[in-house]
Amino acid sequence: MPPEVSELYFLLDARGALVVYQENETSWVGVLAFSSEPRAHEFINASRLEVSEIASISVADRESVAGLIGQVKKRAVRNLLLDLDYHSGACTMVEFAGDALGPSRQWHFAPRRGPSQ
Repeated sequence: MPPEVSELYFLLDARGALVVYQENETSWVGVLAFSSEPRAHEFINASRLEVSEIASISVADRESVAGLIGQVKKRAVRNLLLDLDYHSGACTMVEFAGDALGPSRQWHFAPRRGPSQ
């Protein structure tokens, strides 16, 4: 987790479920999180995603983080995608280390190319 991130902001759908991201033709899923509420709103506006609420937890609240990770792992979520930019596909991928946030790395989702490209 980048050291400057103290709070995580998650998008919730109309049923109160966390919004996740699955890249085309992959089996893994990542939970979307943002380092600030304005960044979450930027993603919502760019993606035109229907979000009912933005919920946050402190990175220092290890119990809440562990509970969140335990819940999302049941849905085959493998990591956290921090500050995903809808247009460029750039984000920070944060791996789960047991029931805690583990190592992070810069990641970029590339546009899918068709057979003629």
